[in-house]
Amino acid sequence: MLITSCQDNKPQLVSSNSSTYEIATGEWPKKLDINAKAQDILNEWDEYMAFETSFDALYNVANRDDLELTVEDLIEKQNTLETSEYPETFNKEQIKSRQKVFKTYILKVKGDIYYRTDPKKSVVEMIKAYNAFRDQFNVTVNNTFNTDLILEE
Repeated sequence: MLITSCQDNKPQLVSSNSSTYEIATGEWPKKLDINAKAQDILNEWDEYMAFETSFDALYNVANRDDLELTVEDLIEKQNTLETSEYPETFNKEQIKSRQKVFKTYILKVKGDIYYRTDPKKSVVEMIKAYNAFRDQFNVTVNNTFNTDLILEE
């Protein structure tokens, strides 16, 4: 009994230093592509392009500190986008509601970072909400249904 108790069986300690907590961005979902028609409109919307650049930085984070800084910047850009003037084509409740869902998930990621819990699940949910937001741009420009025809009848 003395021999087994003297063995060097120390458990591996995990560092509490947040900057050493590496994040594997390769497991995250990829951004949804936007069709050319929608992208032409979005290229003219400066606030959206700044938001898009901030989101792209998310895939370059290496640790929790990088993620925290990127999320803070993304929240700031999202708030600016939310109060900006939307292009006429995208000034619709369907777009704005998906943006609010995205905002909810980005705040969830911020909460995970603040409370030092694993943000992986929240980040994946945030990216899915972001892709739904982007997909709505495609749906909006591809919708050729004329509601005036129904209203005139």
